[in-house]
Amino acid sequence: MKFRKINTLIIGSGAAGLAAALQLKQQGVDDILLLSEGLNNGTSINTGSDKQTYYKQGIYGKEADSPELLAQTLFDGGSVHGDVALVEAAMSLRCFMNLVNLGVPFPHDGSGQYIGYKTDHDPKRRATSCGPYTSKEMCLALIKAVKALKVEIAENRTAGELITVGERVAGAVAYNSKTAELETFIAENVVFATGGPGGLYAQSVYPCGHSGAIGLALEKGALAQNLPESQFGLASIKFRWNVSGTYMQVLPRFISTEQDGSDAREFLRDHFGSDTGKMNSMVFLKGYQWPFDVRKAEEGSSIIDLLVHEETAVKKRRVFLDFRSNPEDLDFSKLSEEAYTYLERSGALSGTPIERLEKMNPGAISLYLDHNIDLKKEMLEIAVCAQHNNGGLTGDIWYESPNLKHLFPIGEVNGSHGVTRPGGSALNAGQAGAFRCAEYIANECKNFTFDEAEVLAEAEKVIAHLEKFLSGTRDVHADRREFQQRMTLYAGHLRKETELVTALAEAEKLYNDIERGGYPAKYAAQALMNRQLAFAHYGYLSAILFQLRSGSGSRGSAAVLDENEKIVPECSEFRKKILESFWNGRIFVHQWVNCRPLPSCDGWFETVWADYRTGNVYKKSQEQK
Repeated sequence: MKFRKINTLIIGSGAAGLAAALQLKQQGVDDILLLSEGLNNGTSINTGSDKQTYYKQGIYGKEADSPELLAQTLFDGGSVHGDVALVEAAMSLRCFMNLVNLGVPFPHDGSGQYIGYKTDHDPKRRATSCGPYTSKEMCLALIKAVKALKVEIAENRTAGELITVGERVAGAVAYNSKTAELETFIAENVVFATGGPGGLYAQSVYPCGHSGAIGLALEKGALAQNLPESQFGLASIKFRWNVSGTYMQVLPRFISTEQDGSDAREFLRDHFGSDTGKMNSMVFLKGYQWPFDVRKAEEGSSIIDLLVHEETAVKKRRVFLDFRSNPEDLDFSKLSEEAYTYLERSGALSGTPIERLEKMNPGAISLYLDHNIDLKKEMLEIAVCAQHNNGGLTGDIWYESPNLKHLFPIGEVNGSHGVTRPGGSALNAGQAGAFRCAEYIANECKNFTFDEAEVLAEAEKVIAHLEKFLSGTRDVHADRREFQQRMTLYAGHLRKETELVTALAEAEKLYNDIERGGYPAKYAAQALMNRQLAFAHYGYLSAILFQLRSGSGSRGSAAVLDENEKIVPECSEFRKKILESFWNGRIFVHQWVNCRPLPSCDGWFETVWADYRTGNVYKKSQEQK
C-alpha cells in the first residue's frame, strides 16, 4: 500500500489551519503537510458580514484591559473552561500583532494605536475589523506567508476517515479528486482545522463550498463539548451572508410575499401595530445584536427573528429586505435614543435605506454587487440561518484532544466558546489554537512514537471499508437534503423535546442506512462528506435531546418550547457546567461536568522563567491529562 509518513498532518486550510502551518514551520517543524479541498474553499476565505469583527484585548487609549479581564469576559459567557479562556485571552495580542505584521490591514490612528469598538457580549471596546472580508484578508495574508516558507499543500483532497490506534490518532485517508484515488497519510500529529459543521443545515449562512468534517473525529470517539450551542441569525439566502450591522441599522423595509412574489406587505406591523418607533428601533438593534438570543426573544430585538421565522417556516411565505424605500410612516424622532443618536452621529437621519447604507458603509452595497445582487434595484431574500457552532471537539490548554491523543482540534471545530461569546472571538480563538498546538508539537511531539506496522494495518482496514462504501447505490443528494432539512426543522433556534425524539430515531436510521448502502464511486467526495455529516447530525441531535431532558431550558441562540409553544426559561445553574459527548462505539454518551475555574494570575517571575527554561511549561497536570 502506498502511503506518506509525516510528522504533522494539517487537515483544513482556513485561517486556523494556515496559521498552524506557519507557526509549525517557524518553530522548526518542517515535516508537515496541509490537506485542503481547495485554498479558495471553506468558511474563512468566503464569509464575513457588513463589518466582520476580530475580537482581541483592548489596546487603545486609557481604557484598562488585561488578559485576566478578557478571560473573565469569555468565561462569563457560560459553559466555558476557565483555563482555556485564559489561554485565548493571553494569546490575543500575540496573535493579533502577528496578523498585523503579515499585512492584514487592521486600522490604527496617527499614533499607531489600534482602535476598537463594542461588539455583542462585549463590555469594552475590544472589537476591530478591516471591513466585510476580515477573515478573507487573514487567509490571503497567511497563504502568502506559508507559500513563502514553502509549506507543502495538497489541494483537491477530501478527508475520508481518521486512522486511529488505541487511544491516539495516527493519520488519515483522503480522497484525491484529481486522480480519483484514496491516499494514505500516517502522521505523529493531526491538526484538525476543518471548520464548523457547515453542511448540516438546509438554511445556512456557511458558504456552499464548506461542509465541515467534525463527524470524522466523532466517529472515532473524540470527546466533544457543548454541541447544542449553535448561533442562528438573519442572513441572505441567494448569496449566503449575514445581514448584520449596517444592513439593519439603516432601517430597511421587511417585506413578506407569497412564493410567487404576490401579496407583498410589511409584515412586522402585524406584531408592532401602530408603534412604528419600537418596530424600527428593534430592527436597528438587530445590527449589533445579530445572533438570535433567547433573552431578547419576547421584548427585545430577537422578536424580529421570530417574526421572520413565522413567515417563512409556518406561513410558508418569503421574506425580503427592501432598501429602496423607507418603512411606511418612518419618523426618526420616534426611534429609541440609542438608534436616533447613532444615526444622527452618522449623518444618516434622512434619505432612503440605500442612501443611508451608501453613506455609512458603501462596501456593504458593493459586496452584494460582486455577487450579482443590486440592492438599489432589487429586494434581498432572507431567512433565519445557522451561522456558527459555539460547541465542537474538546481540546485542553494546548488544544490536544483529552481522549484521542495527538489530535489537535483548532478553529471553529474546537468547541471552546460556551453559550454566548463576544462577536469575533472565534477568529481570535482559531489563531490562539494554531499558536498553542504548534508550540506544543515543536516541543513535545517532534519524534515518531507509533508502531508503523500497526498503523498501516489499521490504514488497510480503513481503505477496505471506504472502497466498499464507495461501491454503493444510494442517492447522495437525496440523503443530503434529508439530514439538512431535519437539522433546520428540529435543531435550529426553536426546539421541542417531542419532535427531537422522532428526529433522533430518524437520524440514527439514516446514518445506518448510509453506512450499509454506500454511494457510487463517481460521487466519492460528496459521498465521504455525507457519511461524516450524517454521523455528525446523529450526534448533534442526541446531544440536543439530552440537554433538553436535563432541564437546562432555553439559552444562547436556542429557545426550548413546551407543549403550549411557550419558551421554557433557562436554568442558570447549567452555565457553570459543560455538556460533554462522545461515541463509545454503540451509542452517544453525554454527561455534564463542572467548568474549570479561571486560574489565578499571581505568578512569580523567577519561577515562571525557570519553568519556561526547563520546558516544564509544556508538561500537563493530571487534571489536564
